[in-house]
Amino acid sequence: MNPTRHSTIRILGIDPGLRVTGFGVIEKTGNRLGYLTSGCIRTDAADALPSRLGAIHAGLAELLARYEPDQAVIEIVFVNVNPQSTLLLGQARGAAITTLVAGGLEVAEYTALQVKQAVVGNGHADKVQVQHMVRRLLSLPGDPSPDAADALACAITHAHGGQGLGALATRGFRMRNGRMIPAKGKEADR
Repeated sequence: MNPTRHSTIRILGIDPGLRVTGFGVIEKTGNRLGYLTSGCIRTDAADALPSRLGAIHAGLAELLARYEPDQAVIEIVFVNVNPQSTLLLGQARGAAITTLVAGGLEVAEYTALQVKQAVVGNGHADKVQVQHMVRRLLSLPGDPSPDAADALACAITHAHGGQGLGALATRGFRMRNGRMIPAKGKEADR
């Protein structure tokens, strides 16, 4: 094997939700990240819960068949103020994890704090900051939707082992107080 060749790993990131489940697929070759696709699986609030969970399952199963990811990652969710909402979100997350595992994938998990820290450099970053950094890191023409951006951010975090921005290819930029700014001097040459 040529030591200068890097194998490519395809990663599916999931931001679970009963109403909207965000997804994003990236490829990692060496330290380079490439964007494949992202979007949202939406369910109809008027449908019964089993139908909505089935829609999440069907949407993710289609993604697995089409993109054949090597790895999967999903955001860990915490208790909301409303216990009923938390229960529904947990069921949507369970449907997603079950689909991924049934598809033969191991599932990594990260908290929102870990994802934001890794991608933005600030665990308390807002959704706009996450969207902006995902756009920049993947060289996208515009910001992805908030749910798709969160899923892509999960995949990016996993691609770099949950590490912070030091592992990401952000040539010419650095983070300060959770914001990306142009680097100066030797930092710009990294």
